[in-house]
Amino acid sequence: MENSRKPAPAVLIVEDEPLIRMGAVSLIEDAGFKVYEAGCADEAIQILELHDEIRLIFTDVHMLGSMDGLKLAHYVRGRWPPVKIIVTSGKIKVPGEELPAGALFVGKPYLPEHITHKVREMMAA
Repeated sequence: MENSRKPAPAVLIVEDEPLIRMGAVSLIEDAGFKVYEAGCADEAIQILELHDEIRLIFTDVHMLGSMDGLKLAHYVRGRWPPVKIIVTSGKIKVPGEELPAGALFVGKPYLPEHITHKVREMMAA
Protein backbone atom coordinates (compact mmCIF):
# COMPACT_ATOMS: atom_id res chain seq x y z
CA MET A 1 0.00 0.00 0.00
CA GLU A 2 1.38 3.36 -1.02
CA ASN A 3 2.00 6.01 1.63
CA SER A 4 -0.23 8.90 0.59
CA ARG A 5 0.56 11.08 3.60
CA LYS A 6 1.23 14.63 2.54
CA PRO A 7 4.38 16.31 3.82
CA ALA A 8 3.90 18.95 6.53
CA PRO A 9 3.48 22.52 5.25
CA ALA A 10 6.82 24.28 4.88
CA VAL A 11 8.21 27.83 4.74
CA LEU A 12 10.81 29.12 2.26
CA ILE A 13 13.16 31.84 3.58
CA VAL A 14 14.70 33.96 0.79
CA GLU A 15 17.52 36.19 2.08
CA ASP A 16 20.91 36.95 0.56
CA GLU A 17 22.63 37.84 3.86
CA PRO A 18 23.72 34.47 5.34
CA LEU A 19 23.58 35.53 9.01
CA ILE A 20 20.12 37.08 8.67
CA ARG A 21 18.93 34.01 6.74
CA MET A 22 20.29 31.67 9.45
CA GLY A 23 18.46 33.67 12.12
CA ALA A 24 15.19 33.58 10.19
CA VAL A 25 15.53 29.85 9.51
CA SER A 26 16.12 29.15 13.23
CA LEU A 27 13.17 31.36 14.18
CA ILE A 28 10.72 29.57 11.87
CA GLU A 29 12.08 26.10 12.69
CA ASP A 30 11.70 26.89 16.42
CA ALA A 31 8.06 27.79 15.66
CA GLY A 32 7.60 24.19 14.49
CA PHE A 33 7.77 24.50 10.71
CA LYS A 34 9.91 22.73 8.13
CA VAL A 35 12.08 25.35 6.44
CA TYR A 36 13.82 25.63 3.09
CA GLU A 37 16.24 28.44 2.39
CA ALA A 38 17.45 30.33 -0.66
CA GLY A 39 19.97 33.11 -1.18
CA CYS A 40 18.34 34.60 -4.29
CA ALA A 41 15.11 34.57 -6.27
CA ASP A 42 16.39 32.11 -8.91
CA GLU A 43 17.29 29.59 -6.20
CA ALA A 44 13.90 30.19 -4.52
CA ILE A 45 12.03 29.40 -7.75
CA GLN A 46 14.01 26.16 -8.19
CA ILE A 47 13.13 25.13 -4.63
CA LEU A 48 9.44 26.00 -5.13
CA GLU A 49 9.38 23.86 -8.28
CA LEU A 50 10.69 20.87 -6.31
CA HIS A 51 8.71 21.19 -3.06
CA ASP A 52 4.94 21.58 -3.31
CA GLU A 53 4.65 21.48 0.48
CA ILE A 54 5.91 25.09 0.66
CA ARG A 55 2.94 27.16 1.77
CA LEU A 56 4.65 30.47 2.61
CA ILE A 57 7.65 32.46 1.43
CA PHE A 58 9.41 34.98 3.66
CA THR A 59 11.55 37.15 1.38
CA ASP A 60 13.80 40.15 1.70
CA VAL A 61 13.35 42.86 -0.96
CA HIS A 62 17.00 43.63 -1.72
CA MET A 63 18.85 40.69 -3.27
CA LEU A 64 21.33 40.05 -6.04
CA GLY A 65 20.24 38.08 -9.07
CA SER A 66 17.68 38.27 -11.84
CA MET A 67 14.93 39.70 -9.62
CA ASP A 68 14.53 41.31 -6.22
CA GLY A 69 12.22 40.02 -3.49
CA LEU A 70 9.28 42.17 -4.57
CA LYS A 71 9.45 40.85 -8.15
CA LEU A 72 9.81 37.35 -6.70
CA ALA A 73 6.68 37.89 -4.59
CA HIS A 74 4.66 38.91 -7.68
CA TYR A 75 6.07 35.95 -9.65
CA VAL A 76 5.13 33.52 -6.87
CA ARG A 77 1.61 34.99 -6.62
CA GLY A 78 1.12 34.44 -10.36
CA ARG A 79 2.65 30.96 -10.56
CA TRP A 80 1.71 29.52 -7.15
CA PRO A 81 -1.42 31.48 -6.09
CA PRO A 82 -2.07 29.58 -2.82
CA VAL A 83 1.43 30.33 -1.43
CA LYS A 84 1.34 32.98 1.30
CA ILE A 85 3.90 35.78 1.12
CA ILE A 86 5.69 37.93 3.70
CA VAL A 87 8.02 40.61 2.30
CA THR A 88 10.60 42.30 4.51
CA SER A 89 13.16 45.09 4.18
CA GLY A 90 15.32 47.27 6.37
CA LYS A 91 15.96 49.77 3.59
CA ILE A 92 12.51 50.64 2.24
CA LYS A 93 8.88 50.42 3.27
CA VAL A 94 6.83 48.74 0.57
CA PRO A 95 3.34 50.26 0.33
CA GLY A 96 0.45 47.79 0.30
CA GLU A 97 -0.51 48.64 -3.28
CA GLU A 98 2.94 47.49 -4.50
CA LEU A 99 2.59 44.07 -2.84
CA PRO A 100 0.89 41.10 -4.49
CA ALA A 101 -2.68 40.42 -3.32
CA GLY A 102 -2.75 39.00 0.19
CA ALA A 103 0.97 39.62 0.88
CA LEU A 104 2.20 41.21 4.09
CA PHE A 105 5.10 43.66 4.54
CA VAL A 106 7.18 43.63 7.74
CA GLY A 107 9.98 46.16 8.22
CA LYS A 108 13.39 45.27 9.65
CA PRO A 109 14.39 45.07 12.37
CA TYR A 110 11.40 42.94 13.26
CA LEU A 111 10.43 41.34 16.53
CA PRO A 112 10.91 37.56 16.30
CA GLU A 113 7.60 36.88 18.06
CA HIS A 114 5.79 39.14 15.55
CA ILE A 115 7.16 37.07 12.66
CA THR A 116 6.31 33.70 14.23
CA HIS A 117 2.80 34.97 15.04
CA LYS A 118 2.25 36.17 11.44
CA VAL A 119 3.64 32.93 9.95
CA ARG A 120 1.37 30.81 12.16
CA GLU A 121 -1.61 33.04 11.36
CA MET A 122 -1.01 32.93 7.59
CA MET A 123 -0.31 29.18 7.54
CA ALA A 124 -3.56 28.51 9.40
CA ALA A 125 -5.66 30.60 6.99
